[in-house]
Amino acid sequence: MRKKTKITIDPKYILAVILVFCLILGIVSYRFEDKMSPIRTVVGSVITPMQKGINTVGKKIAGQRKYFTTLQTEIKKNEELKKQIDELSAENKLLQQDKYELQNFRKIYSLDEQYANLPKVAARVISSDPDNWSNVFVIDKGSKDGIKKNMNVMSGEGLVGIVVKVSKSYARVRSIIDDESNVYGTILDNSEGCIVSGNLELMRQGVISVSGIPGNAKIEDGAEVVTSQISDKFLPGIPIGYLRDLKKDSSNVTQNGYLSPIVDFTSLNMVLVITEVKASEELEEMLK
Repeated sequence: MRKKTKITIDPKYILAVILVFCLILGIVSYRFEDKMSPIRTVVGSVITPMQKGINTVGKKIAGQRKYFTTLQTEIKKNEELKKQIDELSAENKLLQQDKYELQNFRKIYSLDEQYANLPKVAARVISSDPDNWSNVFVIDKGSKDGIKKNMNVMSGEGLVGIVVKVSKSYARVRSIIDDESNVYGTILDNSEGCIVSGNLELMRQGVISVSGIPGNAKIEDGAEVVTSQISDKFLPGIPIGYLRDLKKDSSNVTQNGYLSPIVDFTSLNMVLVITEVKASEELEEMLK
């Protein structure tokens, strides 16, 4: 079988032929203008609709291209706006946090002024029990800041609790709502004594228990209770809360009821530690 020979033509020759053909058509069209008129009419009737179609398609393509270009621009602008919104949202959260911090500082400052005669250290609550009640919590001040065991802790307008354990940089506080807490109190209206006992179950209703009030004492709901002089660990005169729903026991000897703490134990963030320990040993010695 004979092998076929492949014929190749140089592109420059093809181009030359096309140019010559176009030149001939131009001369013929010019020389025989009258005779070429019908041909131009036929060609025009064919080419014109094609040109219109091509123009229409071109306009649509250009419109689509402009649409996509505009869409991409708007998407970019939208992404930039989202970024700005996220940044503003973050800044707003920081401002809200700063405002909340400022409010806490103002409360602490007000409390500090109210008890100006007592030495105090401000501290932040950095850890508490996971049940949303600050019955036992940790503060960010310790022995290096002058904190000692049995120092009283305050917040808002009243008593929070007492320091039960101290390390160099931290301290643990047991609040008055803890089940293991008992505080001797005095009713301001008539100076009668009572015992304020922590109770987490009752605290879910916003109260803790109070007992030991003399049965014949006339006390109205809302009477304020403060820490008593006879307390062995708590300094006297610190507000604790307000009495409610007092009832006599079966023997009519004492009255028992509930106390609404002044301090909000669901949102403790900052406290004041009174850096003065009550000298209970001296009191015990005097009572012997």
